[in-house]
Amino acid sequence: MIPTGKSNRNPNGYGAYSPPLLVAGFISSRKGDAERGPMIKMRADDALIRLVSEHELVRIVTDRRQELAELQIDDTLQRGSVVLRDVVGASISEVIRVIKLDTDAGTRA
Repeated sequence: MIPTGKSNRNPNGYGAYSPPLLVAGFISSRKGDAERGPMIKMRADDALIRLVSEHELVRIVTDRRQELAELQIDDTLQRGSVVLRDVVGASISEVIRVIKLDTDAGTRA
């Protein structure tokens, strides 16, 4: 039996289209660094597929957990790969998904 909200086609239960991405690099910041906190870098064409744009807050989904992170565009990366900063529970060579946040959920017209 498949849990509510999930299907064989969309096992995580999310409505957004999100092909898998490979973690190609990981940046770990330290206390006192100017830029800290969860961030993901991906190519502009990979972001366009997921309907997300630079500086947008996105959900990173791994097998173990989910985390919110700011998106930054970096076209020097290979297509289908990402670099993460300060995302707990993710590792290099792991397959992840990036989901656009549904900020309109729960509102009524």
